[in-house]
Order: sequence, then structure tokens, then C-alpha cells
Amino acid sequence: MRREFSLKVVLLLLATAGTGNAQTRWVGSWAAAQQLVEPHNSLPDDDLRDATLRQVVHLSTGGTELRVRLSNGFGSAPLHFTAVHIAKPAASPSAKIEPASDRALTFSGSLEVTVPAGADYLSDPVAFSAAALSDLTITLRIDQPPARQTGHPGARATSYVVHGDLASAADLPNAKKVEHWYFVSGVDVSAAPAAAAVVTLGDSITDGRGATVDANNRWPDVLARRLQAGPANAKLAVLNQGIGGNRLLLDGLGPNALARFDHDVLAQAGVRFVIVLEGINDMGMLARAGEAAAGDHEALVRRIQAAYEQMVARAHTHGIRVIGATILPFVGSEFYHPGPSNEADRQAVNQWIRAPGHFDAVIDFDQLMRDPAHPDRLLPAFDSGDHLHPSPDGYAAMGEAVPLSLFNSPAPSAALPWP
Repeated sequence: MRREFSLKVVLLLLATAGTGNAQTRWVGSWAAAQQLVEPHNSLPDDDLRDATLRQVVHLSTGGTELRVRLSNGFGSAPLHFTAVHIAKPAASPSAKIEPASDRALTFSGSLEVTVPAGADYLSDPVAFSAAALSDLTITLRIDQPPARQTGHPGARATSYVVHGDLASAADLPNAKKVEHWYFVSGVDVSAAPAAAAVVTLGDSITDGRGATVDANNRWPDVLARRLQAGPANAKLAVLNQGIGGNRLLLDGLGPNALARFDHDVLAQAGVRFVIVLEGINDMGMLARAGEAAAGDHEALVRRIQAAYEQMVARAHTHGIRVIGATILPFVGSEFYHPGPSNEADRQAVNQWIRAPGHFDAVIDFDQLMRDPAHPDRLLPAFDSGDHLHPSPDGYAAMGEAVPLSLFNSPAPSAALPWP
């Protein structure tokens, strides 16, 4: 009888523990798509030997508990961190932190962690009061440089590197400054049951080429501020999964969008919406070195459309609503030198995106950003000057143009229940 009673107590305790864990709902508040960092954006090995690396990220939603995701996704060997700390910045842009806010993260209870090659690694949850649209400082202590660096070169945020164990230091006054992120891929916050994340999947136009360093004025940043402006949408986070130079179909800067879709979209905590703005680099690269045959243009358009279909099907399986965004005009670009065939491809792809029955909804960035007098070109007021990437004013217009009503719709009827 005593044995039976003891067994019931153990089972009850296990069930209670399991219920407690299940009650914590995690939603991504910040994310950065990872890639193998190119040599000209990598830190020299000497910089990462006996080093402290302090990085600042900008949250979308807030919370009272958070966890940080480290990444060795493109590493070829295990990566050892002797310490990982978070804190509130004391000034921006700056390596200064508020010392009283400093917290050492743990990983299965340990203050250090070794991340396997090719893997991400979540920290243990930590109590930390983080406001919506606030900055968070993440400081990594690294003893030995990895052979292959995982990171996000297009951070447009200042990071700081010094030698020594300074993970909890109030400032790093003599630090080397770089405008890239390394080894950090996400921050999740504990959230209410109705909270959800919006992933923006794209290339340099989503990553923010032409935006201002340390200003958080990419179009997904503008969207995040709009969502947080009122209680009706404050439960929604925005995760920027753009990679400069990224393509739908072929690897370039970062894996192709289909290859990274599972990790960068489906695996994000709390994701219920994805906005897809990809394809301009596929079109531009086809004829960058010289005009391609008409059949090659036709085949590319079909393959781009098929890639979109793959994304929609895979997202719907997970109860995620897919919003397609039309491709911006890029005639005049000195990088791609697009001609009439490229423009015909863009028009064909955009016509497919706009057509009913393909995406769950559409954002017509093409109509918004084009010059009415020359619809194959960006409006001069929104052009960064390279005729390919928007200016900060252009990004502001894009972020303001996203209808917030898109996020009031339920998940696709064929998908899992939402939320």
C-alpha cells in the first residue's frame, strides 16, 4: 500500500512539473538569419582568442522572462562559450551596460556551454524584465576561435570585441567595433497565449541594405513599432529573417530560401505569419553576366512560382498564414543591369503573386515603391541611390504600408488550429 501511495506521489509530481513547463509559451522577439560569414566580414582569429564579444539586439515584444539562442549552425567543430551574459544597455550605440541588470545565462544549469557543429542551443529561461522595442545586450565569452564563423553580416548594429574575461564589465572602452552579429540567432520571451510572431523572410531589402546603422529603421522594424503602438496588436512580434544577396533557388550569401525555410520560419517560437519577399536576386543573377535565352527566363519564372508554392504548402502544414509581397522594380541597377527580359520576368512573377488562390494575402510593395512615370524603376524619393535598395524613407513607406488587418485573420483552414 505504501509503495502504491509513493508511486502515485511520484507520478503526480512528474505530471505537475510537466504541466508547469507546458504553461510557458515562448514567442520569438528578435531573430537574425544565420550564414557562413564570408572572409571579409569574419573576425580575425586573434580577435576571438580569449575574447569578449558584446552585441546589441532590438526586441520587438517584451516579457518578464527570456531565453537566448546561440548558433554554431555553419561551424565545422564544437564551439565553446565560457560565459554568456545579458543586460540592459546604458547608452546607445555603446558597449556600456546597466551593471544592476547584468544576468549570467545558464545552459542545463551550467554557466558554460559547448554548441555542437551545425547546431543551435537555447539558454535556460531567465527572469528579466524587457520592454517592447527595447535593446538587449548579449555578451559572449569565447576562449578559442572557431574555424568557421556563423553569424549575420548585415546586422547594421555595432558590436564590440575585446580580449579578456569581461562578460559582466560595465563598459568595454577600448573595444574593436564591427557592424556584424556573430553566434546569436534569436531571443524568445515568455508571452500570453494569444501572442504570435510574424516572420519576414527575404533578401537585402528585408535585411535593410541602405538603412541606418544602429537606427533600427528597416521596414520590419517600422512594422514592429506599428504593431506595438496599440493594444490590439501588441501581442505580435516581428522576426527579421532577411539575408543580403539571398536567393530562392540557389545558394549565394546564405543558403537558398527554400533550404533555410524550416529553420528560419517553421522552427521560430510562436510563428503564425510569414511575409515572403524573395526573388529579385534570382532574376538579377540570371542575366547579370549577359542576356540569357528566352527559355531560361521562362523556366526561372516557373521555378520561382513553384518555390512559392512549396513555402505555402509547408507553412500551412504548421498552421502558418503566408503573405506574399510583390517584387520591387530594379531597372537602373548598376549591379544587375536589368533589361526588358528581366522586367518581363518580374511582371510575370508579380502577376502570379497577386492572383487569387496562391498566397493567403498579398502586400503590393511594387505598386507602392515604383515611379508612376517609370514603373520599372523605384520612385526617386524611395531610392537609396543604387536603384535596387530603398532608402530609409522607402523602408518607412514599406513598413507603414503593411495592412495590420492581415494579422487578424485565422490560420489557413486546412492547417493546425490557431493560436
